[in-house]
Amino acid sequence: MPLPAPTGLWLPLITPFRDGALDEASLSRLVRHYATGPVDGLILAATTGEGMTLDADEAGRVVAVAAAECSLPLYLGLSGSDTRKLAKDLARTAAWPVAGTLIACPYYVRPSQEGLVRHFSALADATDRPILIYNIPYRTGVNLGNEAMLRLAEHPNIVGVKDCCADARQSFELLRDRPPGFSVLTGEDSLFYTALTQGADGGILASAHVETASFAAIRDRLLAGDQPGALAAWRALSDLPQLLFAEPSPAPIKHWLWRTGLIDSPELRLPMTGVSDALAARLDREISRPKACS
Repeated sequence: MPLPAPTGLWLPLITPFRDGALDEASLSRLVRHYATGPVDGLILAATTGEGMTLDADEAGRVVAVAAAECSLPLYLGLSGSDTRKLAKDLARTAAWPVAGTLIACPYYVRPSQEGLVRHFSALADATDRPILIYNIPYRTGVNLGNEAMLRLAEHPNIVGVKDCCADARQSFELLRDRPPGFSVLTGEDSLFYTALTQGADGGILASAHVETASFAAIRDRLLAGDQPGALAAWRALSDLPQLLFAEPSPAPIKHWLWRTGLIDSPELRLPMTGVSDALAARLDREISRPKACS
């Protein structure tokens, strides 16, 4: 029986830190805040959550705190270049209260397409939970092409992809050729509207930490057949991703959440650093600007 595939607006949640440690109080506040809004699920300990700087115990606490504060489906972010180690990570986290796993393509080693198929197939065989592939070649150095993606879509445990391939034709052809039940969620915040109009099932959007309801409203309007309304809403919102990615993410988002009181510190872990003074001033101006209703 096919496993459920994620759709809608998913938030790759930041991980708050304070004085070098996981800030569980801020994390609880953050999860409660987004659980009351139009978010369909949370991705924990992934790229935006600085997952590669979390040790196993910290990642476990992130999941435990989030699960205690909300009933939203949770996906755990995993990444690595050793198939065996990732299979062990899946086994180690099997009892964690998550609905599925977001797994990035192996980074740095640049395997062949056949290697990618075997990698994800082995991982899917190692778990009963759904896997969402994260295809982001400008971070990993390897692009999972559509031929290999469609082979993987045949596996019952591989339910979709977070698409950041940065190739408009590849994205369009995947949406055209994918089998029923295989979910395509864009991870390119600035392409959210375009992806939806081409048939994407939603997005995993770091920018949706801000103006969450406005991002959700764009998809809602398109689903309701109000394309002109969706386009007008997107035009009003489309500058926000540019601002929040003006410097390496998640620093700008953490600054915003700190300034608005959702987290107690904008702290990041090296090698990530805080925003520049110039960007901080731009963010503060945008925070103080009156916002139009969605």
